[in-house]
Amino acid sequence: MSDDSGPRAGTGIRDIDSPDLAPGPGYSHAVSADLPARLVVLSGQIPLDAAGELVGPGDLEAQTRQVFANLHAALTAAGAGWEHVVRLGYFLRDAGRVGVVRAVRMEVLPAGVSPAASLIEVPRLVRDDFLVEIEAMAVVPGARAEPAR
Repeated sequence: MSDDSGPRAGTGIRDIDSPDLAPGPGYSHAVSADLPARLVVLSGQIPLDAAGELVGPGDLEAQTRQVFANLHAALTAAGAGWEHVVRLGYFLRDAGRVGVVRAVRMEVLPAGVSPAASLIEVPRLVRDDFLVEIEAMAVVPGARAEPAR
């Protein structure tokens, strides 16, 4: 996708894919940020609500929705949006269930936003009842812009 249309218009961020690589389902093989910008690195988000309560015990879809809601809250606090996300890192207890995570991601991310991504299956997360954790990196145009507090 070029920088002049779609959800990344005006951000200086471009998804880059090679005809020599198989297309990624919902992700880009590379993402370029060609501008002065602020890097925002989000810690792995877990399926806890604002009160610290687990959302969706045993339910990967519900946990994934909460994790994406937490990512959205962190992005917003940093003055960023989904269009600025250049990388997502997924940690799943069962990588065979990645389709559930992909389905939620496709609902949450605007069409045309396909961050670079990695998926790692892990035997355990910080708590045994967590099924998913997702981290993100975003590039926000404009050097040293202060996020909302």
